Amino acid sequence: MPTITIDGKLIEFKQGQTVIQVAREAGIEIPHFCYHPKLSVSGNCRVCLVEIEKMPKLVISCATLAGDGMTVYTNSPKTLEARNAVMEFILINHPLDCPICDEAGECKLQEYAFEHSRGESRFEEIKNRKEKRVQLGPRIKFDGERCISCSRCIRFSDEIAKSNQLTFRNRGDKVTIATFPGESFDNPYTLNTVDICPVGALTNNDFRFKSRVWEMSSTNSVCVGCARGCNTEIWVRNNEVLRLTPRHNEDVNSYWMCDNGRLNTFKNINTGRIDGTYVRKQGQLQKVDWDEALEFAANSLKEFKGSQIAFVGSAYATVEDNFVLARLAKQLNVINVDFAHHIVDGDLDEILICEDKTPNAAGAEIVFAKSNGIKIEGIYRSIKEGKTKALFVMEDDLGSINEDWEQALGMLDLLIVLAANANKTTALSDIVFPSATYAEKHGTFVNFQNRVQRIYPAVSLDEMDRALDGMNMSRWDKFGTKFDRWNQGHKHDAKPSWKIISLIASHLGFKIKYEMAEEVFEEITNTLDAFKGLDYDVIGELGAQLKIKEKVEK
Repeated sequence: MPTITIDGKLIEFKQGQTVIQVAREAGIEIPHFCYHPKLSVSGNCRVCLVEIEKMPKLVISCATLAGDGMTVYTNSPKTLEARNAVMEFILINHPLDCPICDEAGECKLQEYAFEHSRGESRFEEIKNRKEKRVQLGPRIKFDGERCISCSRCIRFSDEIAKSNQLTFRNRGDKVTIATFPGESFDNPYTLNTVDICPVGALTNNDFRFKSRVWEMSSTNSVCVGCARGCNTEIWVRNNEVLRLTPRHNEDVNSYWMCDNGRLNTFKNINTGRIDGTYVRKQGQLQKVDWDEALEFAANSLKEFKGSQIAFVGSAYATVEDNFVLARLAKQLNVINVDFAHHIVDGDLDEILICEDKTPNAAGAEIVFAKSNGIKIEGIYRSIKEGKTKALFVMEDDLGSINEDWEQALGMLDLLIVLAANANKTTALSDIVFPSATYAEKHGTFVNFQNRVQRIYPAVSLDEMDRALDGMNMSRWDKFGTKFDRWNQGHKHDAKPSWKIISLIASHLGFKIKYEMAEEVFEEITNTLDAFKGLDYDVIGELGAQLKIKEKVEK
């Protein structure tokens, strides 16, 4: 392979790579604003200038192809002098409003001004004033004074989102970003421009002024908005989720996620939560303690034969939750076990969005594949015919599917529901258990490509604090929990669904007992062929491909 020397380090590279790409792969950071690995090269910020032997002038590393035998200096006196000059030029008209800028703490200009600038300006004139708080689209505000004209947002709109809604206007010292006449910046991926904007020029209306980045914890997770399973980070302050951002995974979502997944999949974690266990008494749901609810559920299930009971799992729940549910059904001799699909026909694109609006339909399909029972439509008919008298529903709102399902649920003698938020199904239930959301538990999802991926708790539950007290800290850190154990706000009396089911099983006298999600997954790997050879460490941060020949259609 050809080689290049960067700052005295000999590096092999592939033909066609640019200098900045080779340097990045070798762990050598070259400052840059306009360059992005998934966007075309524009070369207009000039911060990535480097010195190359036998070349008369400095060159921009983002647009210069690496050559065999080339010698590059990223920190030579000539390079540093030019970099300082470029930084001084960029900062001439920048408002320097870091104390009130949402980007403070994760701003490239802020970082580079500290690392690569002299820290003073010779410019004494009044700074150029531009438009502020411009509503580019329904979800984004634009501050023209902060913009450094890197064109990342323009290239993203054209090349990734395929919408081409943004452009430069008023070329020269008045240059600014604007939509084309009559256009609104409203494609399904607009908020990715907030992520890739190197300064605070583009801000998210939903997150604007809510928190500083250093006041939040971030936890790796997976988006639950559709079957794609985009890799994300959950940002939490005072035990409340404030925003979701995409996490790079080239096998799933690259650097991107859709606006719907970013904005509409975490609000239910903070509000509308079921605050305890409830049992219907004298026609009303009344709050009771856990022991009473568990005992009541166990005794109620004992009153019915296995043929009279049906279990409905969930494509919103983890593989672990569905697996333990299937185990309980088997112990009760229940064969009618399935889950509901949530498909929105036609709501998909060629970028990320899938028609299946659940994160784990493929995982639920694998878990329930060996069930000999009737499908979800058959469970509905069985209820209407009076054959199924008791129904156990986990993390799904069957009552919201249609009016027919809502009427069918009202015909049951017993309805046990595990749910995080109040809904039409919980309103009709006889027993309600508060289940943890995806942001409050360990577990796995399987996306439509049959890729199994980890989720981690970002929000603290009482149960998690107790586990943390009795667990070696290095072991806890290994599994990726990053929330603040001392946060006391926004707690919910909830447990992971697999834990609730195992507690019910214990009251029934069954040997279904797990203390940690890892134990459930270990049994899954020993039971289901698709998961053999896997564990949480093997899945890691980027997921693992299951050994399944056919893919689940999106």
